[in-house]
Amino acid sequence: MENKIEILPLTESEVTQAAALERVCFSSPWSEAMIREAAARDEMVFLAAHVKGAFAGYASMLCVLDEGQICNIAVARPFRRHGVGRALIDALIEEGKRRSLATLMLEVRESNAAAQALYEAVGFVRDGVRRAFYSAPREDAFLYHFGLKIPGPETS
Repeated sequence: MENKIEILPLTESEVTQAAALERVCFSSPWSEAMIREAAARDEMVFLAAHVKGAFAGYASMLCVLDEGQICNIAVARPFRRHGVGRALIDALIEEGKRRSLATLMLEVRESNAAAQALYEAVGFVRDGVRRAFYSAPREDAFLYHFGLKIPGPETS
C-alpha cells in the first residue's frame, strides 16, 4: 500500500467510525458516548488516520502534567501492516513534544505481539507487567514507556 497516510484531529463526524473500530479491535470497547465525552476534554488528544480519504484508524492519549498515557490505537483491518499504526504513534509522539511531555506510557495485551513489536521498533521500552489486567480474556498487560525529553546537564 503505497498511499500517503494523513493524520488529523479526530472530527465529530468520525466518532461513529472510531467507536465501530473499537468494537472490532477491543474486547472492552469504548462506546460512541465515551469517545465523544473524552474528546471534549482539553487533556485528551484524538487523532484520525486517513488513506486516500478513507478512515483507516485512530489513536487517543490522555495528557496529565508531564505524562502522556496512550489510551487506544486502533487500525482498520485493511490498513494494518501498512504504516498506519506507526504514523499514529509518531503523531502522538510529536503531540507529546508539542505539549512538553516528559514521557509517554501505554499498556498492551501480552498476546498482542504485533503491537509490541511496533512499539519496540518505535523506541518504547517495556518496563513492567500488570497481572491479569485485561478481561475477556483474562490476560496480563505489558507496560511500556517512551522518553520524550533528553536530560540536560545537571545544575547545582
